[in-house]
Amino acid sequence: MKTEQRTLRLQSLPESIHKVEQLVEDICEEYNLNNSYLGCINVALTEAFTNALMHGNKQDPEKIITITFEKKSTGLTFTVKDEGQGFDYQSIPDVKDDGKEKKFPGRGIFLIKSLSDDVNFVGNGNEIEIGFKISSIDFETAVDRIKKLKDYSKTTEKVLDN
Repeated sequence: MKTEQRTLRLQSLPESIHKVEQLVEDICEEYNLNNSYLGCINVALTEAFTNALMHGNKQDPEKIITITFEKKSTGLTFTVKDEGQGFDYQSIPDVKDDGKEKKFPGRGIFLIKSLSDDVNFVGNGNEIEIGFKISSIDFETAVDRIKKLKDYSKTTEKVLDN
């Protein structure tokens, strides 16, 4: 199977997120992926972009965020890399563990892991690979991911109400 690849190099500006969303829409249209899966890819990728923008590159417009898309025989893979120092990704707490915390450290990573099939951090944590297995695009997977997102939303609402 032929590997297809695309790369976006974006300035660390909040408005660059629209180019990420357009990439996701184009890829989902090209590969005829349904809307519920488009939503999962879009949320996961925009969360990774936002983490790279805010935490990695610290909104420095001189720094670049690189997003690479690859279609492989195993599915679709997106890599988001920033020019920051990275972070200890193994120390991010599970959002569900502490319902009293108001800053929600790791919320974006939680969403990425919940909505994708495979997540790997590369090197010092300034690069994340997010994988979606095309064979898993079905109704059951979509329903499970939507349930996880709703459960997370309920947890967030309870914490905010406190």
